[in-house]
Amino acid sequence: MGIIPEEINLTVSLRGTREVKENYQLFRLTGLLDAFSEPTFRKVIINFIDKGPKNIIMDLSKIDFIDSSGLGALVQIVKKAQNEGGSFHMVANPRVTQTVKLVRLEKFLSLETSVEVAMEKIKSK
Repeated sequence: MGIIPEEINLTVSLRGTREVKENYQLFRLTGLLDAFSEPTFRKVIINFIDKGPKNIIMDLSKIDFIDSSGLGALVQIVKKAQNEGGSFHMVANPRVTQTVKLVRLEKFLSLETSVEVAMEKIKSK
């Protein structure tokens, strides 16, 4: 029997779920990751890193828009996970991938092709 993803309260324009596995947390987000949603997003995710596994998979394949504020929050989350001894892996749709590559953050954000690839990288760590 699978684990039911837990809804996380972010903003009206950004919704998501969180699944906690043995050694990682998987966040699946939908909507807009922009200046409006960024403060809540960053605070909530960093709080979950403090309380749970330090390896993070961020599934942004259903994000409609990300701006520099959203990218900045992701950079802070990566640093937090790494400082806690964890890792960060991100899955994105073509629009988000293009934005990430435009600012040359694809390696830093560990851009992966799928959630399954990200899971394998955590297992082999």
